Amino acid sequence: MDYEDKLKLYYEEELREETVLSVAKKMMAAARTAPKGRGRDNIEIALVDTETIKEIARKMKDMVEKGVAPQFFERDANNILECEAMVLLGTKIKSLGLSPCGMCGYANCEEKDKHPNNPCVFNTGDLGIAVGSAVSVAMDNRIDNRVMYTVGQAVLKMNLLGDDVKIVYGIPLSVSSKNVFFDRK
Repeated sequence: MDYEDKLKLYYEEELREETVLSVAKKMMAAARTAPKGRGRDNIEIALVDTETIKEIARKMKDMVEKGVAPQFFERDANNILECEAMVLLGTKIKSLGLSPCGMCGYANCEEKDKHPNNPCVFNTGDLGIAVGSAVSVAMDNRIDNRVMYTVGQAVLKMNLLGDDVKIVYGIPLSVSSKNVFFDRK
C-alpha cells in the first residue's frame, strides 16, 4: 500500500505563521477586554504583518542614523525582523473627568486638559493592563514575545495609529528553537 497518496503531514514550519497570527488575534481580544478606568476605552490595537514590520524596522534604523534615537534601537530593529507578526498597543490621551483625583499632578481633570500631551494616569495604567493581558496570552500559547517601547517610538513617528494616539508599545512575536529576544547585544 502506497501511503504517500493517502496521508498528509503538516509540518510546524508550514503552520508557524498561521499559528502566530491566531495567537496575535487572541492577544488583541485580551487587550480589548482588559479593564479600563471608568469604563472608557482609549486603547488602539493593531496587528502588523511582516511587510509593515520591515517598514517599522527601517524607521527605527533611520532614527538611529539621524541621531534621534540611541544605538539600541537598531538592535531592536534587527530583532523584530526575525518575527512573524507584531501587535501594537497604544493609547489616546484623554482625562476621565474624575473628581477628586489629581494623580496626574494637576489639581483636577479640567486643569490637566489644559496640557493635552500630558497623559492622564488612567490612560497609561489602562495601557499597561492591556499590554499585560496581551502578553499573558502569548505566554499561555508559548509564543516568544517582548514589549518594546522602541517600536512604539517609530510607530508614533510614522503616525500608524493616528494623531490621537500618543503612547505606543510594540509586541513582536516569534516562534523558533531559540528565543530571539534573549542573548541580545
